[in-house]
Amino acid sequence: MVNRSINVISALGTRTASAVATLALVCLAPTAFARSATANIGSTSPSTATANPTESTAPATASTGPVTAATTVQTELDATLHGPLDLREGQDALREAKQEQAEPFLVDLEQRTFRFFWETANPKNGLIPDRYPTPSFASIAAVGFGLTAYPIGVERDYISRVDAQRRVIATLRYFAGAANEHGFFYHFIDMHNGERANDSEVSTVDTALLLAGILFCEDYFDTQDVRDVEIRKLAEEIYRRVDWTWAQARPPALALAWTPESGFSGVDWRGYNEAMLVYLLALGSPTHPIDPQAWSAWTSTYNQHWGTLYDQTYLSFGPLFGHQYTHVWVDFRGIRDAYMREHGIDYFENSRRATYTQRRYAIANPKHWQGYGKNVWGMSASDGPGAIRTSSLGQGTPFMQYAARGVGLAGIVDDGTIAPTAAISSLPFAPEIVLPATLEMYHRFGSSIYSSYGFLDAFNVSVRNPSALETQAAAAAAASAAGSGAGWVDPDYIGIDEGPILAMIENYRSNLVWRVMRGDPYLQHGLERAGFSGGWLAQLQSAPVPIGPQLQ
Repeated sequence: MVNRSINVISALGTRTASAVATLALVCLAPTAFARSATANIGSTSPSTATANPTESTAPATASTGPVTAATTVQTELDATLHGPLDLREGQDALREAKQEQAEPFLVDLEQRTFRFFWETANPKNGLIPDRYPTPSFASIAAVGFGLTAYPIGVERDYISRVDAQRRVIATLRYFAGAANEHGFFYHFIDMHNGERANDSEVSTVDTALLLAGILFCEDYFDTQDVRDVEIRKLAEEIYRRVDWTWAQARPPALALAWTPESGFSGVDWRGYNEAMLVYLLALGSPTHPIDPQAWSAWTSTYNQHWGTLYDQTYLSFGPLFGHQYTHVWVDFRGIRDAYMREHGIDYFENSRRATYTQRRYAIANPKHWQGYGKNVWGMSASDGPGAIRTSSLGQGTPFMQYAARGVGLAGIVDDGTIAPTAAISSLPFAPEIVLPATLEMYHRFGSSIYSSYGFLDAFNVSVRNPSALETQAAAAAAASAAGSGAGWVDPDYIGIDEGPILAMIENYRSNLVWRVMRGDPYLQHGLERAGFSGGWLAQLQSAPVPIGPQLQ
């Protein structure tokens, strides 16, 4: 998503774009979890499924009374912030002890987030809007997250396997015949006819996010059922068609984008950010692979971003999406490339440290934003209040619209806007701080930020004056949040922020996406060619990489 990385380029100056607060679920409105997690919501065929979802009843705002039961547990968690970094054994024990308390809310949040993809998609071609309910073109990256969502829906009994198969087939049939440039697709396309939208670029990273969802479906639908066979055939066709070497405008690196008007962008993907996925899929290609030197080029800039921030030493990238996107599909626990072997951690641990950094920054709150604290934190690429200024903090402070916000060694971009996806999508990395944050955001702000499809994209507690907002939509959103304490609230859900929430909740609960993708031969091959070894890869290194579709 070039628009995200361009924001990072300009704002951050980079080369590229505790325990569960007992918050007593009894304080949460009983209606919040009334919908059964096993209710099958996909009984209609793609031809009859609605593309215009109606609002469901949102949970009532939670009680704001004191929750004293969590005090001791939370104090113990805070103490661990100053202890050893390797807390995984403690995290596992904490998860077992506290998961039962958090589970009802996660069940509700996961299902609501799934419904975003199932209900907003065009059932005829599988295209998913970039955002909703604001009228929008489709985002191919959102489609990739949607394809990842459908098997989750099957496993959780939200939809039937047949309905999922039909939706996946409709999507893959569309992309198998869609206009492309050497196998790459335009970032934004029309929801109905698939034509290029918004003068968007042919995007390497958004194509990679789409392909990851496609490969997940290929691996998940693995029976000899005629529909599964078609899914695998179409997935092979789409992935094998991508000519990764074409995107090497300045070998061995891969370019961000291409347009018919200007050719390749002048910027290549250099680490560290969300584009790990691009290189891994390019290295694993059975038809047009890039040379392993490309991974060396990708990691050659890592030292610019390795350092210590808020007592965490790690490979830095400001917005948390850069520490999450590739991890949706790749289980980095225990596997390391040369750089991580040298530095004694893996990318999973690196993302854990990035997550802790953001929480510690919010506790420090150097800009004195309203609402920030140990359980309200998280910045990523998200919507924002817009081009307004406030003097409520003693100085004129500009607010941004859509922007990549975050905390990194290259700089800090912070206008007081919290994106729930930032914390929640780090759930597998640091559940001991993410679960309290997730529950606190719901508990404190309730239905002003949590509705039909889970958490709305962003909110800003410091924006208190709806009349100061320059757009009618922003003013309406802020007005609707009046009295909730949430300040400005985004009226939209954004597909590429919803996707990681859903997938990472499932990875936390069952390891589903990771478990399936560990068996993907192309991903395995890409990781090995990038120099990864150890962990689960060591158990698979004798498995051959297929040279043709595995259809029989």
